Amino acid sequence: MSNKKVVVAFSGGLDTSYTVMKLSQDGWDVYAACANTGGFSAEQLKKNEENAYKLGAVKYVTLDVTQEYYEKSLKYMIFGNVMRNNCYPISVSSERIFQAIATARYANEIGADAIAHGSTGAGNDQIRFDMTFLVMAPGTEIITLTRDHALSRKEEVDYLNAHGFYADFTKLKYSYNVGIWGTSICGGELLDPTQGLPEEAYLKHVTNHEESELRIEFKKGEIVGINGERYDDKIKAIQKIEEIGASYAIGRDCNVGDTIIGIKGRVGFEAAAPKIIIEAHRLLEKSTLSKWQQYWKDQVANWYGMFLHESQYLEPVMPDMEAMLTSSQRNVNGTAILKLRPYGFQTVGVDSPDDLTKSKLGEYGEMQHGWTAEDAKGFIKVSSTPLRVYYGIHPDEKR
Repeated sequence: MSNKKVVVAFSGGLDTSYTVMKLSQDGWDVYAACANTGGFSAEQLKKNEENAYKLGAVKYVTLDVTQEYYEKSLKYMIFGNVMRNNCYPISVSSERIFQAIATARYANEIGADAIAHGSTGAGNDQIRFDMTFLVMAPGTEIITLTRDHALSRKEEVDYLNAHGFYADFTKLKYSYNVGIWGTSICGGELLDPTQGLPEEAYLKHVTNHEESELRIEFKKGEIVGINGERYDDKIKAIQKIEEIGASYAIGRDCNVGDTIIGIKGRVGFEAAAPKIIIEAHRLLEKSTLSKWQQYWKDQVANWYGMFLHESQYLEPVMPDMEAMLTSSQRNVNGTAILKLRPYGFQTVGVDSPDDLTKSKLGEYGEMQHGWTAEDAKGFIKVSSTPLRVYYGIHPDEKR
């Protein structure tokens, strides 16, 4: 009689390494699945495969969903200029949803009896994985050894060593989650709310000290060119902007926010590409969207980012919001111009065929061409009518 199959969402870290070995020792046929949304290097993926088999997996697979992550999430976060708390570009947290979807999809394909992940009971990822598995692989058992047994790092390392697997799982001062949309940094000075992260906590440092100009061309809200070079592959475009921005150590910050489970969390991050792309895109939108397009798109984008962060990606309203965000981009065409320097950048201007500031009706603060002085005075008088009515009845409330 064959063993039961379990798919482990395998990152190669301590918790998922323990999970693979323990379930294998307990008689499961373990399928280690590493869902890559762009945060793993080729070397890391090769090492993950080698270690998975050493840990007892009967099969290892890399599930590359980088393009899917862009098409179904990143694109809309750019359209919406999504920044949680006007600060954090929802980096690795948004990737978890697509890693969970890919893992559930694979579990369904092989007819797995269970899916396992290495989340603890204190963070957001347990919710992202569990909720996705419950919806995408209904009836499949969910196993979370680290959470259910409240395992310490020492207990997991000791178990691995006792069964002949040795790796450097030393708890470092900082923990990192690297993704295509930014790297999150936890631990160290962040545990003290009065401190920020020192230079050595960051993975990317200033290597370019000369100010430079960056031109990002958009078509219907998506990147199509960088400094005059065409980019059809949006992932490569993001990686190129990350490479340029990281050389200036752009995109560093700390975010304090509310976790899904209701406690406050503080995280540092470095996200050159998201910070630059979103500000460049926002700059272009200021010139190409109407006042009310900008207003309502911002409202929808705020909800979209919130739902994405709080593991509501599968909520049926999400495609509706995506449709509105997509529609808003039909005239977001042209080039945003920025100047980069160490640790920061400034927006300079835009070059767009859809630039609404090029109106023939007038130039702001200069000269009107579409109305007369008498028209302006009449407009102002009519616009003031509600206030004149109110304060005519309540003169004592004038400030």
